[in-house]
Amino acid sequence: MNQQMVVPYWQDCSPEDGILFVRTKGILTTMVRAPLVAVGLIVMAISMPIQSTFGTVRTLELIVYPDGTTHVSSEILADPLEPDFAVNLFGPTIDNFVAQDENGFLLSANIEGDSALVETLGSSTISVNYDIQDLVSKEGRIWSFKIDSPVEYSLLMPSNIVIVGMSSYPLNMQMINESSQLLLPSGPVEINYFFGVSKTPQNPTPKPEQNSDNSIYFIGGGIAAAGAIAAVFMKRSKGTTAKKITETIVKQEQITEKPLDIETIFELRPELRDDDKQLVSFISANGGQAYESELRKKFLQPRTTMWRAVKRLERYGIVEIDKKELQNLVRLKKKLEDEN
Repeated sequence: MNQQMVVPYWQDCSPEDGILFVRTKGILTTMVRAPLVAVGLIVMAISMPIQSTFGTVRTLELIVYPDGTTHVSSEILADPLEPDFAVNLFGPTIDNFVAQDENGFLLSANIEGDSALVETLGSSTISVNYDIQDLVSKEGRIWSFKIDSPVEYSLLMPSNIVIVGMSSYPLNMQMINESSQLLLPSGPVEINYFFGVSKTPQNPTPKPEQNSDNSIYFIGGGIAAAGAIAAVFMKRSKGTTAKKITETIVKQEQITEKPLDIETIFELRPELRDDDKQLVSFISANGGQAYESELRKKFLQPRTTMWRAVKRLERYGIVEIDKKELQNLVRLKKKLEDEN
């Protein structure tokens, strides 16, 4: 039996061309998707800060009037792509609400509770002005101003007040026309104050009304009377003529009706409020008359509030209101009348 020896050996069976086949479909898909995902993340990162700025209050200014009304003026960033923008108010009791865009055009708004829905009309900035009754309360002689502001703001207090309490220190303080303007930080703030005793102004000599028909008649009558008296007494001694004419003119001036002095008004109308007494005192010191615009400027009150105060004095029979050059002229009456 012939035995054959088989010698084992290794054979390197490598591919003839040495080419490695790899699936490229998944790699191409990944390469296409990766930039898209990166771009999406970048857009989200950029848009998030922009979205967070919408609704940010840029400026906030408040004015407290003597009757407790507070005027709010603020500037808010809005999304121009949204047709409506919700503005948070400091309370539900709102008067004289006005919304404007960055160009000063009026924007329509619908107020519901302590929020106002404003039509943006593509505006990126909305200016809001309104009067509110919810920020100031009174207990006895002490008035209290309370607010919780999301941003730093300026606050103009009424004149002739004494601050007796403040829950937060102001960042800055200055005087503007005898009124304190405070720069306060964000967060809750309470300020307690009362009105000081104002000095009663002296009654000046009433100024003659230049455009009044009665004053023209009176002056003409006075001159005629003085002329007649002078003609009669000219026949007598020349030394006594000037004296008698002077006495006649003085007597004639004494007959002239003058506005009631404020002490008499306050005595006959003890129910007058303190702010009404301040109005009467100012009108009396101004010659017995003043335009409504002058009163608003002096006492820093909005149009509606001042108009209510003037009409209240008219009901008391203290003043009369006349139209003069398209303005309301408020005059103290010569005689105190009964209330309507």
